[in-house]
Amino acid sequence: ELPPAIIASATLRCSDNSLVYVDFFQGDKKATLRTEANGAPHPLNAENAGDPFTGDGYTLTGNKDAATIEMPGKGMLRCHV
Repeated sequence: ELPPAIIASATLRCSDNSLVYVDFFQGDKKATLRTEANGAPHPLNAENAGDPFTGDGYTLTGNKDAATIEMPGKGMLRCHV
C-alpha cells in the first residue's frame, strides 16, 4: 500500500519571526514539519481528522494557511502564510 499523497505544502512565518515548513497529507491524519528548509522532517500524526498533529515533542493545530505550533524549547507559536 502506498503512503498518503501530499495535499498541501506551506511555509509559515511564526510569531518569533522564524519559518516552519509543513506538508499535509491526504486523510488529514498525517503531516511533517521542518524547522529548516532542508532540515530533517518531524513526522506528526492525528488520531482523527481535525485533531491536532503530534509527534517528536511537536504539536500542530491548524492548516496550510494558519497554525499554532508548540515546539520543544520555543513554547507555543502562532504561524501563518
